[in-house]
Amino acid sequence: MIYVKAAPGDTTDSVIRKFTRKVIAEGLLLEFKKKEFYQKPAEVRKEAKKEVERRIKARKRNRSNRNRNRQTNAKYSY
Repeated sequence: MIYVKAAPGDTTDSVIRKFTRKVIAEGLLLEFKKKEFYQKPAEVRKEAKKEVERRIKARKRNRSNRNRNRQTNAKYSY
């Protein structure tokens, strides 16, 4: 549950902004959007598998970039 305490000098707009920031930080909007419609268990597994594959691909890309940077820096080291 998200609580926002209004300080004595806060306007309603500032309190609403604080609340919105907390909602976004906790990821409630994404959770509600995911649960808005029913998904079959097979669809949930398929999405999870895609997410894992995406993460692996990103890690490989980052590793290759790091290795590429190391190789280029090695040329100029004395």
